[in-house]
Amino acid sequence: MSSPVLWELAGQFFVLSLLSIGGANAVIPEIQLRVVETKHWMSNADFAQLFALSQAAPGPNVLIVSLVGWKVAGVLGGVLAMIAMSGPSSMLTYAVAHAWERFRDAPWRIAMQRAIAPVTVGLILASGYVLTRTADHTWGAYAVTGATLLLVLRTTLHPLWMLGAAALLGSFGLV
Repeated sequence: MSSPVLWELAGQFFVLSLLSIGGANAVIPEIQLRVVETKHWMSNADFAQLFALSQAAPGPNVLIVSLVGWKVAGVLGGVLAMIAMSGPSSMLTYAVAHAWERFRDAPWRIAMQRAIAPVTVGLILASGYVLTRTADHTWGAYAVTGATLLLVLRTTLHPLWMLGAAALLGSFGLV
């Protein structure tokens, strides 16, 4: 893959690294926007498949980044994307952790912690919306997604069971 694409890939994930409050899943909508709709590096179907693979694989949610990098620019793209996504936010977290601990009882710190929680939840809900819009194209698929959401919110059932059920329904042409 050409060097300009590698630099652009690294630049995209460098910026997203600093915006990923709550982890990589919080910036899934922005990743999808950049790699599918803006840069046209892959299709919506490719992106949805990479997301499903990253969630099914053991390990952290940030695996989606290495898969996107690999799809765009091969193994070097996968490694570079992961470094660009993990490096800046890790260094920032390390620096902020020292100050955060020093001001543990400060009222502004307590207020910030309470304010960040709903922002993180909102970003993750936006990720779910984008993935639903990307992957679901039939009423049956929307129904399976809705049922998965309800089961995840109401039970301790692991979402991979629903992924298996959706695959089974899809193999019979029901979704």
